[in-house]
Amino acid sequence: MPASKPETLDQLDLQLLRLIEQRRQLVETLADDQSLPSVGQSNTHLAQALDGFCRESTQTREKKSVESLRQTLRHIDSYCRLGVGPGAVSFLGPKYSYSHLAAIKYFGDATPFAPVATIPAVFDAVHRGDAASGLVPIENSTDGRVVDTLGMFARRHMQICGEVLLPIHHNLLASGKRDQITEIHSKPQALSQCRVWLAANFPAAALIEVGSTTTAAESAAQHAHIAAVASLPAGREYGLDVLNQNIEDNRENVTRFAVLGRDETHPTGKDKTSLLFQVEHQPGALAGAMSIFSQSQLNLTWIESFPLPGSRNEYLFFVEFSGHRGEDRVATAIDQLSSITRRLEILGSYPVAVL
Repeated sequence: MPASKPETLDQLDLQLLRLIEQRRQLVETLADDQSLPSVGQSNTHLAQALDGFCRESTQTREKKSVESLRQTLRHIDSYCRLGVGPGAVSFLGPKYSYSHLAAIKYFGDATPFAPVATIPAVFDAVHRGDAASGLVPIENSTDGRVVDTLGMFARRHMQICGEVLLPIHHNLLASGKRDQITEIHSKPQALSQCRVWLAANFPAAALIEVGSTTTAAESAAQHAHIAAVASLPAGREYGLDVLNQNIEDNRENVTRFAVLGRDETHPTGKDKTSLLFQVEHQPGALAGAMSIFSQSQLNLTWIESFPLPGSRNEYLFFVEFSGHRGEDRVATAIDQLSSITRRLEILGSYPVAVL
């Protein structure tokens, strides 16, 4: 016989709680058996389950509704993993920074987070084992590469086991009125991404660079003449009014974050691989390396040059391309590349993130 329908919200809530508890117990069992999927793999499974649910549903769902469901599933998964993994996650803090929001998007907000003050400190925390995973910004669609992150990859080998794409919507927040604002605080990148809007709307205000958007929000809460460029969650935390929303100059402003850790990811069919390499400082060396990707029919999705630390006129190259290191054509290309490079590091293969 089909199960009877719950008659009240209380009954339905009780069923949901029982199912979540069953899921938590299963996660503990899988962890004991050392067969618990990594967070990245779990996110892939959650996405597949959500896609299946949406296909089965006769109701048309807006993108915001689907994203809310996705975040709910991630939160439930992070709750179920408490005590069994992934352990602390280090990110460029403080709380309510965009790095914090990206960490919540990937790991779920029940995850134990450990904010630190700098990008190198994130690498250090993962390297020492103080954190099981880390999250660092690697590229912004407006400002380009994040130099501090690439510099740390150049100095210390660290595995990338996932990525996060976070739309960056800056907001002008304040405790005072618009006509009281004489200073606008935020981190340099946020001010840069809003420079045209700020010049047009607050030409007389002094732009003050601070360590984070959260620090800016805290200052705005204490002084009526200070406005902050920060996230809406930061504004809610500090009780600020929203003077203007979405003031970023580029409406497609997105920051990509790399997830650092030790998890090995299995091919999903929609993966990318990240490498860094150094070639001989001679004519044609870089062209020879690039030809390998073409011959192997690997689509390059990102390439950056970075000055080699401690040298003059020599560079490291960071590349990303479609495919997983477990695939034959990728493995073959990496073998060929290793034979003509002075330095080659596979930073990781992981599922391609979606907005």
